Amino acid sequence: MPGPGAFLVGEEERREVEEVMQSGYLSRYGREDDPRFKRKVVTLEKLFAERTNCKYCVAVNGGTGALMASLVALGVGEGVEVLVPGYTFVASISAIIAVGGTPVLTEIDESLTMDPEDIPKKITEKTKIIMPVHMLGNPSDMEKIMELARKYNLLVLEDCCQALGAWYRGNPVGSIGDVGAFSLNINKTITCGDGGMVITNNKNYYERAFGYHDQGHKPLRMGVEIGSRSLIGINLRMNELTGAFALGQLKKLDSILEILKKKKALFKKILIDANIDGMSFRKINDPGECNTLLTLLFESSETATKVAEAIGSNPLSGSGWHVYNNMEQILSYTDRNGSRPYRKNMLTRTDDILSRAINLSIGVVDPGLGASFGINILSDDREIERKAEEFIETVRRVM
Repeated sequence: MPGPGAFLVGEEERREVEEVMQSGYLSRYGREDDPRFKRKVVTLEKLFAERTNCKYCVAVNGGTGALMASLVALGVGEGVEVLVPGYTFVASISAIIAVGGTPVLTEIDESLTMDPEDIPKKITEKTKIIMPVHMLGNPSDMEKIMELARKYNLLVLEDCCQALGAWYRGNPVGSIGDVGAFSLNINKTITCGDGGMVITNNKNYYERAFGYHDQGHKPLRMGVEIGSRSLIGINLRMNELTGAFALGQLKKLDSILEILKKKKALFKKILIDANIDGMSFRKINDPGECNTLLTLLFESSETATKVAEAIGSNPLSGSGWHVYNNMEQILSYTDRNGSRPYRKNMLTRTDDILSRAINLSIGVVDPGLGASFGINILSDDREIERKAEEFIETVRRVM
């Protein structure tokens, strides 16, 4: 099931893609003196950097690739620990392992993002990076996280894969820490099928991220370089067709966010007016959230389970590879010392919160996130009211 951008694919994306098909240039690289070469990926990087108030941007082939390139840019490798919340998509954790680092799982709070109070408890002499995840479009508590990063001399990588378009205290997410990573897959705010973006204001981090995504090359080469590659990299490049599609979607981002804000406000107001005892809403760290989902908290896991079953969904504790307890590949991972550092129920506060939480879809309709019930970006006011009343009746019947 798609995110909001996928519902709005139309003429803008078609025009951008057709220009690439007519040009004959499918790679991000081409002859700069040929007017047929449209430089879609380079243009996307420029516009995305401007949209996120950053100097530099690298377009890659997915959100996982964006995380890997960002981690390498910040110097993550063997023996380096990265703090990451236990509630996130599995790629946040697997990307750290893939580049040789060690994920250290932290608790979340009722915003469903990293709990700043748990960060000092998890820092060791090997810790180098804090990776807050702006989960479900809600910005993490970046003020406290940045204070801790400065106090302990740590770098910050913002995982913005579920939060493209969100703001925190007047700044776009991704621009607050040292590097930001985004996803453009089918479930995200805007999409190009699969794609990712890395942003930073640091030239060195930019060059390292670019080099990792393009076999070690320095940024914006158009031919094959000899002898000037900066590091060992792999191929995470975005092609021109993908870049073109993403350009068409990026132009719709602000309107998508405005539509979602209005629809969520109406849905939430109806639930608030119902005044249901024992049901509350997750903490929103900044009103600049994406408004892609509406998350509810109940007083007990038993109630949340009953409500979720009644609407054909699951509490967030059962939302697949977004919960560390359900990541069998992580739980079975053996480190270099032959130990298994991750086990079920190792984050007691996270487990409790997720067992009492339910997602309702606003713009992201994704059973994998526990968001199979709700509305989408095309829902009109009548449908929003109908779905909200249906949910209220269900909760009252169950409770």
